[in-house]
Amino acid sequence: MFQIIQKTINEIPILEVVREDLINEEIPTVIFYHGWTSHKESVLVQGYELAKRGIRAILPEAYMHGERVRATDNPQDHTVFWKVVSQNLKEVSDIRNDYLSKGLSDPEKFGISGLSMGGITTSAMITQFDWIHSAAILMGTPSPVEFSKWLLTSKWYDGYESVDGLINGEMKRELDKISLKEQPKKLAGKPVYFWHGTKDELVPFEQTEAFIEMIKDEPYAENISFSIGSGHSHKVPYEIAVEMAEFFVKSFGL
Repeated sequence: MFQIIQKTINEIPILEVVREDLINEEIPTVIFYHGWTSHKESVLVQGYELAKRGIRAILPEAYMHGERVRATDNPQDHTVFWKVVSQNLKEVSDIRNDYLSKGLSDPEKFGISGLSMGGITTSAMITQFDWIHSAAILMGTPSPVEFSKWLLTSKWYDGYESVDGLINGEMKRELDKISLKEQPKKLAGKPVYFWHGTKDELVPFEQTEAFIEMIKDEPYAENISFSIGSGHSHKVPYEIAVEMAEFFVKSFGL
């Protein structure tokens, strides 16, 4: 049997999915982030697949999403996307430290995953946190600057006349700080699983493909795996949720 536990950590709403017999045990843990304009409940399938394999799954509510939506929020503001990703990065240590302090998570087997914006968050976190044991990036991109330029002319937004004017020097510098493309050596020693559908209309498959092609022969990329969703659009199939969970089982040595 499993339990879905609702809790709040530093004003961050959390769903935790865990096997009943492991609730109070120190076990491998994965924080899984949901996508843009979605909510933590939407990734319960991923949480369940992790939990059934003995992994504690933590599903946070992203800033300005779900329970955290405010009446003043403007989803058409082109800066909002990266504000949400940035807030995920600011909050992840608080979540992790809470579980470590209570003896509920193995500090040596702590992973990060997510889909869409959550996958982009995961990619960014690899550049910032050495404690990440392993990671799974579903429909994300390792290239924040390239994605931003594409994003501003895509159907996610109404479009702008001058994309280059919006991606100014300061913004580019900030995005480069969390760019896995610019810091690929941060992958060294980490098992990382990528999945992306070839027909993804919201996060370009080509950016992930180009990154994998760039790093595939590098020694720091020896633990990287790339699963291609031939013909798949911007939706993670159930079997990939299973594949993601099995990846963590293998990387944690369970």
